[in-house]
Amino acid sequence: MADPQHRMPMPKRDLLAITDFSRAELEALMALALRMKRGDYHERPLAGKTLAMIFGKTSTRTRVSFEVGACQLGGQPLFLSSREMQLGRGEPIRDTARVLSRYVDGIMIRTYAHTEVEEFARFATVPVINGLTDLLHPCQVLADVLTMREELGGWAGKIVAWVGDGNNMANTWLEAAGQFGFELRLACPEGYEPNHALFDRAAARTRVTITELPEEAVAGAHVVTTDVWTSMGHEEQAEVRRQAFAGYGVDEKLMALADPAAIFLHCLPAHRGEEVTDAVLEGPQSRVWAEAANRLHIQKALMATLMGSPTR
Repeated sequence: MADPQHRMPMPKRDLLAITDFSRAELEALMALALRMKRGDYHERPLAGKTLAMIFGKTSTRTRVSFEVGACQLGGQPLFLSSREMQLGRGEPIRDTARVLSRYVDGIMIRTYAHTEVEEFARFATVPVINGLTDLLHPCQVLADVLTMREELGGWAGKIVAWVGDGNNMANTWLEAAGQFGFELRLACPEGYEPNHALFDRAAARTRVTITELPEEAVAGAHVVTTDVWTSMGHEEQAEVRRQAFAGYGVDEKLMALADPAAIFLHCLPAHRGEEVTDAVLEGPQSRVWAEAANRLHIQKALMATLMGSPTR
């Protein structure tokens, strides 16, 4: 009989994309996040553990929610700016990943190229969490889907309308639609569609459509959501994008086409008067502040699941 003290360690898990978790695992994650939000969870699964947080892009919600969440779970967050690390001087990602794995118990990365996060995960021996890349933003959309569950009672039979740029948020909504089974309609100008491979993968699992007409996407929808027209890294395109997205702002007239009980979501920060009006962002259908708050709870659930033992 093998010595129980010398069993092979469990393989580490990463969260680079929503599709890294099965639907059952995602639903368990949501249930855990809600337990934590209600105050029914009192464990400290990160006690004695450290989360390295690498930021290549600036952040408010990602940094604060991960930092506060790690502390509340008993862990120690460590903020690292890529510009102040040897990464910023050309050290290979694989070398940084292997070194950090010998110091910390988990790594969260917020950066530009998705390939950077994939390489980190390939060479790290501790869990890696995608805090945002130009391709995907899984932590944000998991918080959005958690908000759907709270506000709408679930996902079955629901319609989500995305209005605007086919960016990392739109791509991640495609992944969420495929995993949870709700309908997704995307309204994007020509040339600003989401990733075609991710669209095709989602379309094989649920109903997803693309249109150039925001009114067509929003009609009867239960969730209306959007993002800034110019994401980080595309600032030089700001004026071109403002012209391309003219008519894609979410205002009260557009929201009136949605289901009467529809909610409005936005990952923030918002450019009021561009992708959304102040009246909608501050209006009775807006759930953006609850959505932002849910970043803390979903990320606590992620850290407990990947870095700790949340099952007790």
